[in-house]
Amino acid sequence: MSKRPRRPSWLRVKALNPRAREMISRTLTGLHTVCEEANCPNIGECYARGTATFMLMGDRCTRNCAFCMVAHGEPQPLDPGEPARLARAATELGLEHVVVTSVTRDDLPDGGAAHFAACIDELRRLKPAPSVEVLTPDFGGKEDALEIVLARRPEVFNHNVETVPRLYPEVRPEADYGRSLGVLHQAFRLAASESNPRTLVKSGLMVGLGETFDEVVVVLGDLREAGVDLVTIGQYLKPRSTKQYCEVARYVEPGEFEAYAEIARDMGFAGVASGPLVRSSYRASEQLGELKQ
Repeated sequence: MSKRPRRPSWLRVKALNPRAREMISRTLTGLHTVCEEANCPNIGECYARGTATFMLMGDRCTRNCAFCMVAHGEPQPLDPGEPARLARAATELGLEHVVVTSVTRDDLPDGGAAHFAACIDELRRLKPAPSVEVLTPDFGGKEDALEIVLARRPEVFNHNVETVPRLYPEVRPEADYGRSLGVLHQAFRLAASESNPRTLVKSGLMVGLGETFDEVVVVLGDLREAGVDLVTIGQYLKPRSTKQYCEVARYVEPGEFEAYAEIARDMGFAGVASGPLVRSSYRASEQLGELKQ
């Protein structure tokens, strides 16, 4: 049996300040965040800065990925009051850029696309309206569901491929790499029909699951060919010490993340975030702001 690698110093983070948690929790009453549900390592930093990534449509996912801590089980009915609560929380937090994700809802005919649209509509009604970034599931590959979301013209449309195709059976057994690439390409095609500025397409993946350097480079090439503008690369961290989650195969050195970033920029990605603690929504507003300068 191989020895589990020891977590290196560059992955140590500050503990969540109880006062920051209490403040955010009061504001987020009736809402879920992926920060809490997925046990994100950056929760302390983000809550201290007064930001969070909202998670729509409940806290139970219809899929059971081996890297994700979000609960799996029978989902709750959609809450028609959630879009309004989301907009109210964004106002109270003073957010200029709102990142919204969701559990996967394979039980819904549109995968929850109309609910995403309703949330974007509520955010657009705010004065001033924040920019909006959506991180969606694959909607079962249904283009009509994608059209519902893209018709609202979020500033950023994100869908993560998460890992290299060879590891999908272990890491994402209910997903499909080709389908995820298809979602991204369809999003790019739909966005390309918009007047400027068009919706930017984003994706991300984790490393440290057993992939090779060359496999990551191939994925970056696939994403760029699909029309992806922004990419994130971060270290996989096992959510809990139980057998249901994938083990960490290795902790990737910071220099390797820098190498991935350089390769991605050379490929033509407009924005690249690559580092041990990078997550798909980590400092998303700053990444978008840099592109606007």
